[in-house]
Amino acid sequence: MDYKKIYEEWMNNPYFDEGTKKELSAIKDNEDEIKERFYADLEFGTAGLRGVIGAGINRMNIYVVRRATQGLANYIKKQGVENKGVVIAYDSRRMSPEFSEEAALCLAANGIKAYRFESLRPTPELSFAVRHLGCVAGINVTASHNPPEYNGYKVYWEDGAQITPPHDSGIMDEVKAITDLSTCMTMDKADAQKAGLYVTIGVQVDDAYIAELKKLVLHQDCIDQYGKDIKIVYTPLHGTGNIPARRILKEIGFENVYVVPEQELPDGEFPTVSYPNPEAAEAFELALKLAKEKDADLVLATDPDADRLGVYVKDTKTGEYITLTGNMSGCLLADYEIGQMKALKGSLPEDGALIKTIVTSNLADEIAKGYNIKLIEVLTGFKYIGQQILGFETSGKGTYLFGFEESYGCLIGTHARDKDAIVATMALCEAAAYFKSQGKTLWDAMLDLYEKYGYCIDDIQSISLKGIEGLKKIQEIMSILRENTPVKIGKYDVLYARDYKVDTIKNMVTGEVTPTGLPNSDVIYYDLSEDAWLCVRPSGTEPKVKFYYGVKGTSLEDARKLSKKLGEEVLAMIDEMM
Repeated sequence: MDYKKIYEEWMNNPYFDEGTKKELSAIKDNEDEIKERFYADLEFGTAGLRGVIGAGINRMNIYVVRRATQGLANYIKKQGVENKGVVIAYDSRRMSPEFSEEAALCLAANGIKAYRFESLRPTPELSFAVRHLGCVAGINVTASHNPPEYNGYKVYWEDGAQITPPHDSGIMDEVKAITDLSTCMTMDKADAQKAGLYVTIGVQVDDAYIAELKKLVLHQDCIDQYGKDIKIVYTPLHGTGNIPARRILKEIGFENVYVVPEQELPDGEFPTVSYPNPEAAEAFELALKLAKEKDADLVLATDPDADRLGVYVKDTKTGEYITLTGNMSGCLLADYEIGQMKALKGSLPEDGALIKTIVTSNLADEIAKGYNIKLIEVLTGFKYIGQQILGFETSGKGTYLFGFEESYGCLIGTHARDKDAIVATMALCEAAAYFKSQGKTLWDAMLDLYEKYGYCIDDIQSISLKGIEGLKKIQEIMSILRENTPVKIGKYDVLYARDYKVDTIKNMVTGEVTPTGLPNSDVIYYDLSEDAWLCVRPSGTEPKVKFYYGVKGTSLEDARKLSKKLGEEVLAMIDEMM
């Protein structure tokens, strides 16, 4: 691809607006910057688009968004389902309203009705709205927890989950087939509205979504008794969670919810955090300060599009606030939800299933064994959990009980088909009320969980490698590991090596090779001795390669020591490859 030629095309073609040309003119003497912006198209992958906002084919802008939407429209029309419409949501990021508007007008120009939310909404509500409105697809303009300079574009199909085969590849092919951006269609908003092809939605969908969440409460009796006593600190991190999270907690009976004032309002600059991610400790600095002032029982943070939930709980014995990783909160909620379903109904469905991703804690496996339910393992990405739910519905076999992934995302119920931090917020607060009725805190419940199922501790190391060279280095790291399977990692023997890219599981003792049974993915997984494991995968949303790992100890202290040691060994392994 001749990046200079494409740069000149953008500079001279009247199709591109003057603001875009002015931005590009400012970099005319910066060869490296021109190359970064024009050396390749911003890839429309299996999750859609995500990239830095700016002019160029390798950036997020109205033209790239229009191209993606035109490709989606072409696919929808080839499927013969253009009469069903597409719902569009967006978050608090820079350009999110503008990108969502472009998507709506492109769809309208293609004769496809666009239902666009009147203002920002969380990802799980978009997933819910696709099914609620009977649409064929959904578009969500968000970059989730990425830094402020990013935005993104996720596509959902009619089941409410992000696109999976065959729709993902079908849509990708249609997007790639568009080589001339000026062929992408658009129309005037007033004309689209007059033709009934642009419809603004809002409160009616909000009410329907909240009503579905309320149906999932298991112990309203405990909330009624203790909801007024539990103190909750919450931060939406300048994102979409503020209104729905506070609304659901208030309506089911939690009276003492304190919102971090500095982070309450939507702001795409995320002025109080450099990285608006509830996985990051800095995201909780202001919330923890407020928690100490209010003597809160738990501290919650949702990421900008409110699909991930970060948690701190108070240890009343020490007075300290302890962070729960995504694995910990996911397992705590899984055990609470499944355990209480069983207690209230007397039994669980014979075909009940707990679903997790391959990089999620093995504690989930133990929970599934404890309840004698099926444990299903899927590739990283919540869409694969959604795909399993769809399979249960279409086959009539299988009952979804709970699904989660280590990256702070879970789904209670099937009202949506993506991670839902709003329902997780509701459920975790409900669990706090339930355990209070038992004379326990959430931290007590977490310790009970470890004691019951084993002290499984999990962690992650990652390295960021940006730009063209960074992408090459990530590919190089994966190649090194594929070509040189380690025999030992730290003190642990490698028992099995799974390579999801070539669909193989190799027994390192016998040499026997069997298939993984999962779709192709650039992931390597090592089953280690002593119930330990390590998984390596490039991030699908950030310029990173991630190293996930887990250990099992004889106590919490022992497990933490083992995890720390394995983490050091992983870092040493990364250094050798760099």
